[in-house]
Amino acid sequence: MIGYLDRFRKTGILAAVSVTAEFESKLRGADLRVTRPRVAVLGAVHENPHADTNSIIAAVRADLGEVSHQAVYDGLSTLAEAGLLRQIQPPGSVARYESQTGDNHHHMVCRRCGAIADVECAAGNAPCLEPAQTQGFRIDESDVVHRGLCPDCLKRNTSDQPSSSPPRKDSRV
Repeated sequence: MIGYLDRFRKTGILAAVSVTAEFESKLRGADLRVTRPRVAVLGAVHENPHADTNSIIAAVRADLGEVSHQAVYDGLSTLAEAGLLRQIQPPGSVARYESQTGDNHHHMVCRRCGAIADVECAAGNAPCLEPAQTQGFRIDESDVVHRGLCPDCLKRNTSDQPSSSPPRKDSRV
């Protein structure tokens, strides 16, 4: 996995400085102290959308060398709380992180390989986003996860047509 600074080192030092300055500015704008691990975590998430924590740790270490798991976990938590990153956790998946924040987009998840893609929020009449009863909640966000097979998995095996057999019954009561 190529770290964000590695990519910019290939294109020139000015690009790396520009990206680093942008991340530092975002941290200051959120009233956060600028630290090398936080800048590296922001870069790793920007370069690897929907990455899990272990992938982010690997990317941060590629840029900084040795850094503790705890420093990355703390960075992810702090940056998510500040709204600079978004944590998502599709059902059956570990937590993932993305840099696209401030909108109400949703996700598609491949049932086979776990690939995740962004889906823009439906505009206009979207009945699944407006529950019949709110149970007294004031709803300010909806999270929809679409599941299926990604294009790569479909190419690998075209025999994955939905079966005509009835769905398995859930053992929960």
